[in-house]
Amino acid sequence: MLDWQDIQVFLEVARCERLTDAARRLGLDHSTVSRRTRRFESRLNTQLFERSTHGYHLTTAGQQLLIYAEEMERYATGARESLIDHNHQVSGQIRLGVTEGFGTWVIAPLLSAFCARHPGITVDLLALPRVVNLSRHEADLAITVDRPDSAGLVVSRLCDYALRLYASRDYLRRHGEPRRLAELAQHSLIGYIDDLIFSEQLCYLDPLLDPSVSGVENPRFSLRSTSVTTQYSAACHGAGLAILPCFMAGNAAPLVELLGDEIDITRQFWITARQEQRRLSRVRLLWDFLREAIEINRGFLLGEGDGELIVPGVDADKAPAYQPG
Repeated sequence: MLDWQDIQVFLEVARCERLTDAARRLGLDHSTVSRRTRRFESRLNTQLFERSTHGYHLTTAGQQLLIYAEEMERYATGARESLIDHNHQVSGQIRLGVTEGFGTWVIAPLLSAFCARHPGITVDLLALPRVVNLSRHEADLAITVDRPDSAGLVVSRLCDYALRLYASRDYLRRHGEPRRLAELAQHSLIGYIDDLIFSEQLCYLDPLLDPSVSGVENPRFSLRSTSVTTQYSAACHGAGLAILPCFMAGNAAPLVELLGDEIDITRQFWITARQEQRRLSRVRLLWDFLREAIEINRGFLLGEGDGELIVPGVDADKAPAYQPG
């Protein structure tokens, strides 16, 4: 008979592909995970992983076992959730993956209200400058700038958000202000590193810097970064001009919006979960809370109004009535 604890170790190693990452997720040390993995293979008399300097990768036998192991996990999770629902207690852990800027500037403040409403739930917020992989079980929920199209996912459009061009008052005092789009390439720019950008949705500057528009073949970037928070900080400190989300820069004292008649970019955020995770009570609660809280802040995300984030429950007097969409 298979040991459920061995199955859990197997699943984490298969998903993480590195012992150190799996050990961290399991709350065990590296050597324990290695020992239990080898012992599990020995009991099955089957090699489950190909080991190399690049990590642990499933053999054909390991891929076959993964199908059954994930099914066992779904049943175990479903049984646990059924008992929790029966006792009217919502508790446990949720891992939420989200892009770095949105996670830091919007989701983290909103989660203060969610945590207050549901003290039995712990939220692990993964605010990263990359896409969180739900198929590898990196998170229970994800908010992304691209619409996922993988099978087995529940996907919903969360919101639109606006981005505009900003520079600090100090930069403008030293270098002057661009008066039209064609002058943009004459200034120091801040943006993403081309070969490390994780979504084409973030290539805001490409059409604005096209030589047919700017008249310049090689515009000057003073700083490039994989992190939008780093770009924001650099812009605030006068490093150059940057395209930034209004939810970050719209209410920032050091920054001035530029070329508002010519540059007004809109993108979307999508909320996603695997079907089996979406059915869990605590995941449904967070999903519904985020949709409600984001809808209340629609104007803020589009750069409209007074530029203040409304936290449900905390800023209840400011919040308009929520209309489910």
